[in-house]
Amino acid sequence: QVQLVESGGGLVQAGGSLRLSCAASGSIFSFNAMGWYRQAPGKQRELVAAITSGDSTNYADSVKGRFTISRDNAKNTVYLQMNSLKPEDTAVYYCAAKRFPWTDFGSWGQGTQVTVSS
Repeated sequence: QVQLVESGGGLVQAGGSLRLSCAASGSIFSFNAMGWYRQAPGKQRELVAAITSGDSTNYADSVKGRFTISRDNAKNTVYLQMNSLKPEDTAVYYCAAKRFPWTDFGSWGQGTQVTVSS
């Protein structure tokens, strides 16, 4: 079972930027896709961005044009660059991985808190 460890969260003012990192204990190339989810208090967890082994990406409408997901297979790390942050981006951000296209994301990190102040 791969272990995913997120880092890079913190407190930032609206309009600022953060870069989240997700380090995997094994090769991320073996996964069909890696993703970033977030969960705000009282809300359901939602997919923010995902990237496949072929480098195809998709984003939630709420973050398109502001967030960028990328991967470094050599470092077994996935990144989420977050620009123009808004208070509504405040949430715990989770890294996730799925092995096959037909499965759900089954491996999860412990999460990292992102707080955007107005």
